[in-house]
Amino acid sequence: MQLDLFSDHRTDDAESSGSASSGSPYADRAPRFKKTPSLKLESPPSPPPAKAPNKRQVRLAEQWLEYTLLRSKRRTIGFLINEDGLRITAPRWVTIADIEQAIHEKQRWIVTKLNERRERDARQLQPQMQWVDGGKLPYLGKQLTLRILANQAMGITLDNASDELRISLPADAGEQQLKDRVQAWMQQEARRVFLERLPVYAEKLDVSYHSMSLSAATTRWGSCTSQGKIRLNWRLIHFSPALIDYVVAHELAHLREMNHGPQFWATVQSVFPDFEQAKHALRHHAIHDIPVF
Repeated sequence: MQLDLFSDHRTDDAESSGSASSGSPYADRAPRFKKTPSLKLESPPSPPPAKAPNKRQVRLAEQWLEYTLLRSKRRTIGFLINEDGLRITAPRWVTIADIEQAIHEKQRWIVTKLNERRERDARQLQPQMQWVDGGKLPYLGKQLTLRILANQAMGITLDNASDELRISLPADAGEQQLKDRVQAWMQQEARRVFLERLPVYAEKLDVSYHSMSLSAATTRWGSCTSQGKIRLNWRLIHFSPALIDYVVAHELAHLREMNHGPQFWATVQSVFPDFEQAKHALRHHAIHDIPVF
């Protein structure tokens, strides 16, 4: 089983009716919420004119929501949140009234996913990491300051008191040389941390794993085989220890349940009670949150 990174969000009306769904825990579905999130959209006094024939608006509470409507031969109403906002695909025979009723039923999910998409887009507009002296590097949920020491003995050390990562390089070293040195150190740290945390959760779950190896996958955070071979993405070292523990617990729990059914999540919860919060936080660490090496 594998733990995937999260991408675009999709749901179908079959999900809202309570149909069972198998596969990844990050499959695109409409989650349940105790509270209705606020709709962070502008609230004009009247709906704006449609920009295209397939653009429509619907009133949600005090806000107008624009969506793209596509007709198809599919049998259900599908919802997708992407870079253009909300897209709905519906059978040709379904009326606009039925579609808008479905939107109101999915309001919590739609509003939440639109806000999440907006936050992700805002993060993409932030300046990327600068590979220079004084640059900031995410490490275990905090920011390290890069300190480049030229013409000194080769090496890299972390000063925990000042949160500085001190990298010794030749005076003529280029940016890629700096990246390579930092990446090697980060992978070494990832291996150290993972090997410290795996035995802790293996003991809690009363399971034994065969081996652990680092992964550099761009689509998943971790995986586990029925033979007990664990692979963990070294880029997790950028995130907080709690998120690392969640992924470790998640993968080891597969040695008890090789699926993502209710019993699996009960197993995860037995050793990591706050797994829902961790799962939510992890799925919103998009690939652009991670430095490019």
